[in-house]
Amino acid sequence: MTLAGKTILMSGGSRGIGLAIALRAAADGANVAILAKTDTPHPKLEGTVHTAAQAIRDAGGQALPIVGDVRNEDDITAAVLKTQGEFGGIDIVVNNASVIDLSRSLDLSTKKYDLMQDVNVRGTFLLSRAAVPILKDAENPHILSLSPPLNLSSKWLGAHTGYTLAKYGMTMATLGLAAEFAADGIAANTLWPRTTIATAAVQFALGGDRMMRVSRTPEIYADAAYEVLTRPSREYTGQTLVVEDVLEESGVTDFARYAATPGTPDSELFPDIFLD
Repeated sequence: MTLAGKTILMSGGSRGIGLAIALRAAADGANVAILAKTDTPHPKLEGTVHTAAQAIRDAGGQALPIVGDVRNEDDITAAVLKTQGEFGGIDIVVNNASVIDLSRSLDLSTKKYDLMQDVNVRGTFLLSRAAVPILKDAENPHILSLSPPLNLSSKWLGAHTGYTLAKYGMTMATLGLAAEFAADGIAANTLWPRTTIATAAVQFALGGDRMMRVSRTPEIYADAAYEVLTRPSREYTGQTLVVEDVLEESGVTDFARYAATPGTPDSELFPDIFLD
């Protein structure tokens, strides 16, 4: 199974992991609609929804850039209708948009707490829900959320409670949708990497250039997402998946090519949060 002719609706995706997933799908000839806020260049971050769309076209896919905010239900409804109108349906929803703030509870502003809840949890739920009636008509419908397994170790629960709630909320929403719409054949899974990924989030929120050097490239996430999204939806759902495990199951044994700094041994890569 390939993603040729399939239509993906993604939140975010102007850069980083979301764009890498979009480009991997575009290589098959997929249609990718991106709902993102970045209409004009950001002073610190590369890419806009428009540059992402052009990159998708250059990679062999069709693109629909949609400027909007996943926190706004009207924007979500419009994105779903525009995607259906442009491509005739929706086969896949990728919940990529996410906000990160690892502040401890006493240091986390209420505004940032609310932002993480609105984008990560509410956005995941509303975008997925809005697409469900159309996904029901797809041949192999999938919802994929970029969020971690529910690890209830006190190490993670207490490390950054506000962010943990937001990411676990994404996962719980996804698992709930998997159970609720299993009879309709809609798969809903989450995917999370074992190591940090060289993205703007890692550079600006975790550890700067030093952390970037000991991370893997977004392509490893994209390749794992591709494996998930091409599996039979009725047989592969309700799982909290790990990027490296998915690739190993598909026959990949050497991850050296994914090192952000070529030649970096796996043992020196920085482990991502939420995984023991």
